Amino acid sequence: MHPRALLADTTAYLSPRLVLDGLSPDLADRRVAGAPHTVAEIVAHMTFWQEWFRGRCDGTAGPMPATAAVGWVTPEAGEWETVRSRFVEGMERLVDLGAASDPGRRIEPPIEFPPLGHYTVGDVLVHVGAHNAHHLGQVVLLRQLLGAWPPPAGSWTW
Repeated sequence: MHPRALLADTTAYLSPRLVLDGLSPDLADRRVAGAPHTVAEIVAHMTFWQEWFRGRCDGTAGPMPATAAVGWVTPEAGEWETVRSRFVEGMERLVDLGAASDPGRRIEPPIEFPPLGHYTVGDVLVHVGAHNAHHLGQVVLLRQLLGAWPPPAGSWTW
């Protein structure tokens, strides 16, 4: 599978770029009763892990964070456009990495977390694609609850 089909221009669900399109900063920062995160927080979280895994693929990222909380960054109110742009740009960098790299190349040094210690570039792309799909589903639900769905481009109807 081409990295673009996995990460950016999916067929199983709406493209991440389109899921985030047309959302105002006010709504991205708004907390929905009962939801643990805002849309902006979820997108910042996805960005954290995209960047971390991308760094591991090129040998520049640090060790595995000690706790899950490290990956939950709370953006400042009103930073939505920056958060969204950073996520989309990071996704494109991963697409480029996948297109330019041997998907079977092992991550060096290996990731210190044993279940991921064997990861290749291809494994990273699948991992990040699945992680993003999970959280993008949360974004869709939050947008629905906020009355901000579908996005301007529309959505799947089935």
